Amino acid sequence: MEILGIGMPELVFIFIIALLILGPKDMQKAGRTIGRFLRNVVTSDGWKLFQQTSRDLRTLPNRLMREANEELDKVNRDIKSAASLPDANLIDPPNRRPTPKPYSPTPAPKPDAQAESAPTSQDNSPPESEPQDNA
Repeated sequence: MEILGIGMPELVFIFIIALLILGPKDMQKAGRTIGRFLRNVVTSDGWKLFQQTSRDLRTLPNRLMREANEELDKVNRDIKSAASLPDANLIDPPNRRPTPKPYSPTPAPKPDAQAESAPTSQDNSPPESEPQDNA
């Protein structure tokens, strides 16, 4: 068991040195002082903030992976919805080409050309222009 990188043999060695330097009576006072200090540190708001930040940092990789997976799923859904074929009855493509007509050796008559070449009246009288005044 290690506490802050200090194993059991090192902890016993520190205890023996403290006992030799402080003596048995001052050891009790030092223990109480250290205990009060540690209690004040653990119950302080700074310690709670430190613990919360430490917890957030430990869970950060999992949270980032979860968020990235959710974003990837959303992009995947968007791609699938964009790639799905639209209903042909609802949407007419904007660049639709006209269907080619079968080849005919004689050109098809134009509707305007037939109207111009057909005579409008049977008699061969000159066309009426301006009315003449014979007075």
